[in-house]
Amino acid sequence: MKLFSGNANKSLAEDIARYLDTQLGKCVVRRFADQEIFVELQENVRGEDVFILQSTSYPANDHLMELLILIDAAKRSSAKRITAVLPYFGYARQDRKPGPRTPISAKLVANLITEAGADRVLTMDLHAGQIQGFFDIPTDNLYAVPVMSRDLRANYDIDNLMVVSPDVGGVVRARALARRVNAPLAIVDKRRDKPGESEVMNVIGDVSGKDCILIDDIIDSGGTLCNAAEALLNNGALSVTAYISHGVLSGGAVARITSSKLKELVITSSIEPTTAVQTAHNIRVISIADLIGEAVSRTALEQSVSSLFD
Repeated sequence: MKLFSGNANKSLAEDIARYLDTQLGKCVVRRFADQEIFVELQENVRGEDVFILQSTSYPANDHLMELLILIDAAKRSSAKRITAVLPYFGYARQDRKPGPRTPISAKLVANLITEAGADRVLTMDLHAGQIQGFFDIPTDNLYAVPVMSRDLRANYDIDNLMVVSPDVGGVVRARALARRVNAPLAIVDKRRDKPGESEVMNVIGDVSGKDCILIDDIIDSGGTLCNAAEALLNNGALSVTAYISHGVLSGGAVARITSSKLKELVITSSIEPTTAVQTAHNIRVISIADLIGEAVSRTALEQSVSSLFD
């Protein structure tokens, strides 16, 4: 087995390699003067089971191209099998046509990864589960809920928790966490007039006197989360903490979170945290290296991955 990484999240790749008791494969990923990407694998991969770790996070297009070229390099070097490991699949929000004459970019990216030469895909908390069907190769979608539930039990009094979905579409994810910590469930009903903006309408469920745990897959601008936290506190919640799989945190999101009424924002290491995230007083990062590492190990050994979540 060989594990290679692009430039998107080197620290996570090193943690995964440490979990697997191996070393990251040596490779060069650099740019020419015109920003063309050049890749060179500096280890023999002929007949090897190759795993290429790369989140398609900011800058999304650069990191996507790195991934595609790494896959092509491994394919042309006669790797036996190539698994694209994407802790964060960046184009997942474009999973349908929201209006006329618009693309389904998630499907396009799935086609690109397949055509580049990947034999299978390993990712985590897809924005929409049906994106697995966009790939014509085996695709494993991992879930961060077990990691989140362990962190919740270690840091919070679970007897007074209320798990909250910030929208109707996230109820399945929220229910999974609520079941693991044996907590009731509430929903924030919101209306989004245009991308990047949301207006909280009302809270479904009695949150008064509860420590609320908001759970979602992606936090981008942070507007939805901050509005949801304010609505919950206005409805009598004692405190509001958010657990989010992918901390995109674009633009002024970090400043918005630090000045909000959120007690804490907990994100996973699927996207490498910026300096602003690392120094924010109410943002904490939990590692998914063990989860990804175990899934990689089971894939290499042809063992069940789904049993990780039983």
